[in-house]
Amino acid sequence: MPFSSRPTPRTRLITSHVGLMSYEMGMKTMVMVSFFGIKKEKFLVGKSVLPKYFLEDVGLEMFEVLKRGGKRVGVSDLPQVMIDGFLGDYLGIEVVVGREMKMIGGYYSGIMEDKKKLEFSFGKLVQEGELSSSHVIGITSYNFPSHRSLFSQFCQEIYFVRNSDKKSWQTLPRNQYPKPLIFHDGRLAIKPTPINTLALFIWAPFSSVLATARLVAGLNLPYSLAIPFLAFSGLRLTLTVNNNLISPDQKKGCLFVCNHRTLLDPLYISYALRKTNIKAVTYSLSRLSELLAPIKTVRLTRDRVQDGQAMERLLSQGDLVVCPEGTTCREPYLLRFSPLFAEVSDSIVPVAIDSHVTFFHGTTASGLKAFDPIFFLLNPYPSYTVRLLAPVFGGGLSTFHAPDDVKSKFEVANHVQHEIGKALGFECTNLTRRDKYLILAGNNGVVKKKK
Repeated sequence: MPFSSRPTPRTRLITSHVGLMSYEMGMKTMVMVSFFGIKKEKFLVGKSVLPKYFLEDVGLEMFEVLKRGGKRVGVSDLPQVMIDGFLGDYLGIEVVVGREMKMIGGYYSGIMEDKKKLEFSFGKLVQEGELSSSHVIGITSYNFPSHRSLFSQFCQEIYFVRNSDKKSWQTLPRNQYPKPLIFHDGRLAIKPTPINTLALFIWAPFSSVLATARLVAGLNLPYSLAIPFLAFSGLRLTLTVNNNLISPDQKKGCLFVCNHRTLLDPLYISYALRKTNIKAVTYSLSRLSELLAPIKTVRLTRDRVQDGQAMERLLSQGDLVVCPEGTTCREPYLLRFSPLFAEVSDSIVPVAIDSHVTFFHGTTASGLKAFDPIFFLLNPYPSYTVRLLAPVFGGGLSTFHAPDDVKSKFEVANHVQHEIGKALGFECTNLTRRDKYLILAGNNGVVKKKK
């Protein structure tokens, strides 16, 4: 079954500048703007950013037709590097035929191969028996005359799709995605349609002023003044407290264990509890964020012994927040929890956190993490929900001498993950920070220390 795709939502950001051009010239212009000067091995947008937007454009009706096919072949006027990851990973397309990009010294020149080569490549697939079925189904846009003539040569059944048809389609539900969308990157939280893009540009001047005011107030005002001001500026915080919240003893503080949505998670817990002396440990934090943080933050070294000792020391000084996932996740999934927290405290309070934004994501895997809090504050009404769940009692370092106790730390970690997932309605996974960064950034997420 061959089918064709149309321009990506990302290119709509510059469509207004090429709207008077022909389709082919407009496509070439947008590809030139998007690709020129980018190193080939650094281009991960096709796997990290675009799949989210493509999936939001998949119609349930055409997806049902697609499932009827045996061998699936995707044909597109777009560069193959933009669609390969989405069609192969998320729609199960065995063969993808797109236009190749011309390279200069390992960098994209921004020039695509001619469309005739695309048609030649598709014809070659047919000759080689890639579409050996006696009944071939084709799905293509009615606005692509070249695809209509191409498909008519090889397909016994063709579905021509008009823009008016798509308006009546149902969007493919998330629970019917062939592969769950767990990780994605990019700063934009909205689908870049023309209307959304216009709203974004109108909001941009106001967002800079508002973000600056929020940042200054959050860093300099006491909580009694900062919280009302931030609420007035549009930041929303909802707190739910369990009545059975434990009171830690005099020797140790309470360990708050939360899922990780943004770098501001510990700060919002501090705001929710109105505690200024709360501390946080993190696996990765930019120097700028570390300097600006209104609460004390300590970096973990990924050495179990050293990190355990550091957390023990911080707990002896007061309450501590830890995010055992080790990295953020935007979608309703929980990554695997590191069990280290279960070894260092008897007083564990699971904290279920969720956040919502309008225009910008406050997280990134491949961008500059120093700007993560800034992008979050640029949103008009960013919201946070903090739920303090029933306490869980861990083992503590002193009890981890017997083999059975070593096993219990994993049970505690899995139990805390399950309770947070149940409270939020999130799905628990065994994925890790390494899995996320291999998909989104092409590395294992560990920053090498400079010698």
